[in-house]
Amino acid sequence: MTITTQAKKITESKPFYALTGAGDIAVEKARAYASTMQGKAETVARELPEKAKGYADAAASRFNRLYDDLASRGRKVVSRVSGEAALELTEVSETAEPAIAAETTSKRTGRARATCRRRPLVWGRQ
Repeated sequence: MTITTQAKKITESKPFYALTGAGDIAVEKARAYASTMQGKAETVARELPEKAKGYADAAASRFNRLYDDLASRGRKVVSRVSGEAALELTEVSETAEPAIAAETTSKRTGRARATCRRRPLVWGRQ
């Protein structure tokens, strides 16, 4: 049998026609799917800028709320810490000032009198 005769016998058989029919269905379904996907892709492409803007606006809004919350929290911390520092400073100044002022005053008056009567200090001797 020649090659031409064998090819004609195969191409005229029922299995060949069934296989060709299956291939045709696959191509038809693939084209329909591609057309559907192309339509969906076009719809998404048209809607994408609006959706992206919506997502960006939502993210910016969340960021602004977070930023405001952090600033408010920081303001409270600074206020609390500076208030504590001011309170500590007040407590220290109330307890330290009278003692330092009284001590300084007595030292100055005592030294002024003493320096008049004493001879100057020489390094290494008193």
